[in-house]
Amino acid sequence: MLADDCGTGNPVDDCWRCESSWAANRQRLADCAIGFGRDAGGGKNGKTYVVTDPSDDDPVAPVPGTLRYGLVQEEPLWITFARDMTIRPKEELVVSSHKTVDGRGADVVVGDGGACFVLHNVSNVIIHGLAVRGGKPDARTPLASSSASASGGGGLSDGDGITIFRSTDVWVDHCTLEACTDGLIDVTGASTRVTLSNNLLRNHDKAMLLGHSDNFPDDKGMKVTVAFNRFGPGLVQLLDRCRFGLFHVINNDYINWQIYAIGGSASPTILSHGNRFLADKDKEVTKRDGVPESE
Repeated sequence: MLADDCGTGNPVDDCWRCESSWAANRQRLADCAIGFGRDAGGGKNGKTYVVTDPSDDDPVAPVPGTLRYGLVQEEPLWITFARDMTIRPKEELVVSSHKTVDGRGADVVVGDGGACFVLHNVSNVIIHGLAVRGGKPDARTPLASSSASASGGGGLSDGDGITIFRSTDVWVDHCTLEACTDGLIDVTGASTRVTLSNNLLRNHDKAMLLGHSDNFPDDKGMKVTVAFNRFGPGLVQLLDRCRFGLFHVINNDYINWQIYAIGGSASPTILSHGNRFLADKDKEVTKRDGVPESE
């Protein structure tokens, strides 16, 4: 039976929302990805794991029923939530390969003064339908050294909402991200084949970093699609900050930023079209760092 909201024109939503019985076949979502991350299968063909316990009392030996327990399992899993819940991780939530975190049907908040997600050297991950907010720097687990690998290790996490480091085939869709300590979504460390779509990013300074630094040429192979997202209100800069790689920025909505919307350095290739930019006058839409006036 077709759902009432079928035919929205959004290719992701129309792929699965058109069936009113979508909850009986959640894994169909894995066939709905678009862009460079379209092959991110997540936990497709794996078992369903239901989060029933919002606690995170022992990050080293997580309890069955918690989100962390599902995320660290080696087998493919499709992770859902039994009810509305707020999860305050004591340490970074390390996501292993072949996992889908599917928040549809529940109001799930991750962060809220705790740590958030990190993908480190993994593949085939889908994160869908969560609120990620209020992420704070917290202790790193031995496997959650994404930022440590780039900076020499040790100390606390950066407090990002979602960190994607040296990972491939990743899709983040329909998430709300706001008010974390550092970035909302960082894609770095030569990660590639990533799609960030249909997300709401708001109330933050540096929203999205795509590429570690101007001195990290390994990011030349990065391919990231940024599509159908809403940036703002309440953002300042780095709405998309791109370095070295290939970035397809399409059909996004940029609202009331403070400094600039799309920035680039280290000679990235940015294909930007179909985007709407709405802000006060005297605001930069595109910021080009290190580019001679002749270019």
